Amino acid sequence: ALLGETGDIDTPEDWQAADRDALWTYHLHYFDDLNAEKADARDEWHRALVDRWIAENPPGRGVGWDAYPVSRRMVNWIKWMMRHPDAANQPRLDSLAVQARWLDRRVEHHLRANHLFANAKALVFAGAFFDGPEAAAWFARGASILERELPEQVLGDGGQFERSPMYHALAYEDVLDILNLARAFPAAFEVSKMLLSDCADAATRMGRWLGVMRHPDGEISFFNDAAVGMAPAPEALFDYAGRLGVSAVSAHERLMCLRDSGYVRLASDEAVALLDVAPVGPDYQPGHAHADTLSFELSVRGQRVVVNSGTSLYGTGSERQRQRGTAAHSTVCIDDADSSEVWSGFRVARRARPFDLITGVEGDELSVRCSHDGYRRLSGRPVHTRQWRMGQGSLRVTDEVSGRPAKAVARFHLHPDVAVHQASSGRFRLEAPLLGSIRLESDGGSASVHETTYHPRFGKSLPSRCIEVLLDRGRCHTTIRWS
Repeated sequence: ALLGETGDIDTPEDWQAADRDALWTYHLHYFDDLNAEKADARDEWHRALVDRWIAENPPGRGVGWDAYPVSRRMVNWIKWMMRHPDAANQPRLDSLAVQARWLDRRVEHHLRANHLFANAKALVFAGAFFDGPEAAAWFARGASILERELPEQVLGDGGQFERSPMYHALAYEDVLDILNLARAFPAAFEVSKMLLSDCADAATRMGRWLGVMRHPDGEISFFNDAAVGMAPAPEALFDYAGRLGVSAVSAHERLMCLRDSGYVRLASDEAVALLDVAPVGPDYQPGHAHADTLSFELSVRGQRVVVNSGTSLYGTGSERQRQRGTAAHSTVCIDDADSSEVWSGFRVARRARPFDLITGVEGDELSVRCSHDGYRRLSGRPVHTRQWRMGQGSLRVTDEVSGRPAKAVARFHLHPDVAVHQASSGRFRLEAPLLGSIRLESDGGSASVHETTYHPRFGKSLPSRCIEVLLDRGRCHTTIRWS
């Protein structure tokens, strides 16, 4: 089973999985299960599957030889062979060397971002694992790319620059893997001590960022492309970092602003709110961006209450487009347009840019205010401004839209475990087993409940509900009370 879907590999042609989407087929060639939980119990099957892959995927033929799956597979095979030295027989080593040579000539400089990082990591792994001048050249090339990319891809506050908690977790694991590799092959890293120093510094900052951006339930928040199960859980990564002697402690103050990446965490005794005041991602590679500017997520008493809808699939279909769109997030949608023009699965045209971010603490109350210009392309050049004010027992969200648009709707997507009951116009009671009962009240617009879906994992969509507030004259207040 991959990404929530099962499939059989009965013939050589099944490796290409023409009836599956590209992401499923890519995962088929990663061999992540070699190093998954309880992998040793499947060792005999793993050995047979590796040998089948070698026999049925000749060099250069099929999707398994695209640079990204080659990179992921190389690292997984090397980790597996390091745990099981007797698995490193000559045919498997020969195949691994061929894959390294193939990748060395096909590094994805044109895509950059996480693909380029994965390519470089694989070359470093192969260069450390093998001996000789060719291996040294692989290592040098990979290390050179990583030394250049680390300062760009890991921002000052520790966030990975694509602004996706899921891809951040994957990148954090990559950096920890490099530090771990250096323990196994210290001689290989003698020529690149700067890479080790940079990785150690980046790992510390990345761990702190991930600690800030997870919910009290321990899992990641859903901003941009994000779903659980695609990367190791935060706690597993923190354990890994601890075994390597890397600090993963996050100081959880009441208000924490990650200005470089563009997120804010607000916390009271019983609640945590995570706010998106970020650009969609690097200008040259916004492929994993959603039109989610000024969205937020809220957990109360350990239960997710207000959410973004998550990600269940890639590709270029209408459902992928819907999940990336503004209406699938807990923010304001103006004239049924997206705040950033997401299109074709992994493309973004005109992008929302946040501005005038102001944070403050006034006694027991935390305050964050921000605007964005993503709707200025529309008639009247509207601007959305949102303010969050968290006190003891409540979160008040004020939305203002300038320019008098035809329609502005604030959406508050609810976690599937949260039931909603409308008490009166603009007043709702929210209930969940861990939550008890809390209230949501909207003033300044007409509110209604709509059925929608929530996507916590790839391949999984759950029925959920969304409270929609049609703004009256461009302004409304929505207050969630749990005290």
